[in-house]
Amino acid sequence: MPRFPDHLTGDGPHNPFPGVRVLERRLGREIPHQLGSNEGLDMPHRALRERFGDALAEHVYSYGDAEAMGIRQRLTDQKGIALEAMLVDAGADSLLALTLRAVTSPGETVVATRGTYPTFAYFARGHGCRVEEVAYDEAPGRLAPDLDALARTARETRARLVYLANPDNPGSHLHTDDDVLALRRSLPDDCWLLLDEAYHDFREDADGEFGRRVLPGVVRLRTLSKAHGLAGLRVGYAIAEPKTLAVMMKVRIHYAVSTLSQAAAETVLDAPDEVAVHVEAVRERRERLAAHLRELGADVLPSATNFVGVRMPTAELAGEVHRALLDEGKLIARPADPALGHVLRITAVEDALVPGRLAPLERALKEE
Repeated sequence: MPRFPDHLTGDGPHNPFPGVRVLERRLGREIPHQLGSNEGLDMPHRALRERFGDALAEHVYSYGDAEAMGIRQRLTDQKGIALEAMLVDAGADSLLALTLRAVTSPGETVVATRGTYPTFAYFARGHGCRVEEVAYDEAPGRLAPDLDALARTARETRARLVYLANPDNPGSHLHTDDDVLALRRSLPDDCWLLLDEAYHDFREDADGEFGRRVLPGVVRLRTLSKAHGLAGLRVGYAIAEPKTLAVMMKVRIHYAVSTLSQAAAETVLDAPDEVAVHVEAVRERRERLAAHLRELGADVLPSATNFVGVRMPTAELAGEVHRALLDEGKLIARPADPALGHVLRITAVEDALVPGRLAPLERALKEE
């Protein structure tokens, strides 16, 4: 079992401000008179109410529920994930940083795929970790993190943590559950696996048994930004063993998820049919977009996400297409790492399917 940094073992540090919602649960009763937290409870908020209405204003006065019990309970009910195995924070990015703080120390080595979601390496370097990167496994119809190379590098460098996005961003590849379990087994016993599942909801088997499993030595991250459409409100959750989450709570910002974000997340989670219809629509658009680009001769990567990856013949051509689209006010994604400079990523929204919307890309494909 991977270990925690020495300064986080033993008793404490403890959250000095768990908040009134947590206190109410501990006492088993409501606290109607909040006179000690020094919030601006008597602020009239006339300007706020005039612009957004009373419903929003009611969510801004008090600090939120530090344990996000409402969100976690709904996820337990809908997805079968154990309540005590989840921690809610301000989106997957915040959870990336939180995990690094909880399980690594400055100077230790972490391993990732070169060109994968770059925020991980950004946070890891900012935390003082040494980042070892391995190349993608690239072949016809395949752009995937190389699990063997990740494990081998982790053993060679005595890494403290390995990062894997599954489904991958930007390659959109989905490793099987058995692949992930084999990777965990092949890592050193004291090495963590950080499994970024930001696009998990777009898997065909998203609600299957593996999706709710708590894996020893693994921290799984998910978000409500994609399938639930709440990117601007920053809500995500981690799945891990309770003892791992307890250490993460030691270094977590108490009220990272606002009362408004929590209320919005609870509202969307209370409408699972709308989420399901949206996910199915995204999958349908993704396939239409992929089919259209394939008809033009594009090398379209298989996708288990809400986007389509296109592998261009050269990085130079990909750069030209990216700039031409941007000049027209159309922003698609091109990875910043030179290792993936030949890849373009297009979100499967209806706007991408409007005739002529991707004209510079279409012209480039026809000319090849």
